[in-house]
Amino acid sequence: MAMTRNAILDELHAARRKLLADYGGDTVAYLRDAQVRLEASGRPIAHRKQRTIQRTTAAMPGESASENQSSAPADQ
Repeated sequence: MAMTRNAILDELHAARRKLLADYGGDTVAYLRDAQVRLEASGRPIAHRKQRTIQRTTAAMPGESASENQSSAPADQ
């Protein structure tokens, strides 16, 4: 079976191979250099707080996750 060629993906893969070759295959070195270049560029860098996902307790066997969540209080 012949694979379909995609010129855009071929170009992206070639760029990735070149970047990896420029840094001896060391992605950490590339990322460190990219961070240094970003900081030196003077462009604003957003520092956002890490968001977390709040989870409810796991559903018991035989009940769906939505059945396990508590309801909003009724209007009084």
